[in-house]
Amino acid sequence: MALILPAASENNMLNFALGVTVPGNQYLKLYVTDVNTATDSLVVADFTEFGNTLGYSSPGKELTKTSWVVAQSGSVATATYAAQTWTFTAGTAVTVYGYYVTDKTTGLLLWFEKFGSAKVVQNSGDQIIITPTITLSKV
Repeated sequence: MALILPAASENNMLNFALGVTVPGNQYLKLYVTDVNTATDSLVVADFTEFGNTLGYSSPGKELTKTSWVVAQSGSVATATYAAQTWTFTAGTAVTVYGYYVTDKTTGLLLWFEKFGSAKVVQNSGDQIIITPTITLSKV
């Protein structure tokens, strides 16, 4: 599924892009809420974070703003962050539907992405690996 920038976050992202507000680091979090309709009207309260179980700890993985790598190829610009890996311990099965990214300072939802198919973690050594990527292209 494609990355979704919620309407409530559009002002934040423009303020960051234009230097009106200085962006901080972000948190990359896994969500266990089955968001049936992934629309841009969702807010951070619509997501339930994985929780402190099976080796996952809130508030997720911190993404340092200076560690993003931005590259341009033709009319496509892409920002990429190093792969982030969660390795789980054994326990009761948990279904993960996707990930979301929040601003560390404000706690506001910046963007989210629902997985093409849910991932179930339960066994020691189960992993979820996400390489955060944002692509902007000329349509």
